Amino acid sequence: MSTLSDRLTLALEHAKTTQGQLARDVGVTAPSVHNWFSGKAKFLRGANLLAAARTLGVNESWLATGSGAMLPTASIPGSRPADQGIAASPGYVRFTLLDAATSATYDTPEVMRTIEVAEWEVRRKLGFLPQPERIKIITGRGPSMRPKLEDGDVVWIDTSCDRFDGDDYYLINVSGETQVKMLQKRGDGLHVVSANAEFPAYRPEPGDVSILGKALIHAGLRKF
Repeated sequence: MSTLSDRLTLALEHAKTTQGQLARDVGVTAPSVHNWFSGKAKFLRGANLLAAARTLGVNESWLATGSGAMLPTASIPGSRPADQGIAASPGYVRFTLLDAATSATYDTPEVMRTIEVAEWEVRRKLGFLPQPERIKIITGRGPSMRPKLEDGDVVWIDTSCDRFDGDDYYLINVSGETQVKMLQKRGDGLHVVSANAEFPAYRPEPGDVSILGKALIHAGLRKF
């Protein structure tokens, strides 16, 4: 579907619910949801995106960008059941692997499923145990963020961050393409910056960038 409004309308029909109920389930005002459907809002971000996708039973990446399958794997007859709903092993934290679109450029996450990480390791890396669904994990491929990120590197994304919070690395959507990039505030506005100097920084048009989360840590899956 070409617009957020189109995708929401289709998802609402699939969920057999109403705009008013969606507002209550997501925890936002009815006028806010009306703006989503009227076309005034071009993007859904962060916690609102996650809550709306969960309420409507659709993939977050499809709802955000229109790319990929509308329904989660578990909703498709004959598919493997999703891991969600199964408790993590004692002493471990279960993270959802972010389902996002694929394309020819880097920074596009590849779909995994879930991963369990020992609580002590989560505390060591983050300094705290996050609320369920706050931290999601992606893997990336391609050259634009080298040497910061290489093919197969795993990136932890804090999806509670849905706005610019200083120069840092973010999971963003630019013109329908999901990427991990640095966002940097310069004199003429916000710039999208790659770690690889062969990919020049650029200033997107206002409204073209949707922040889906902040990149916290990454780990390499590389050959010895």
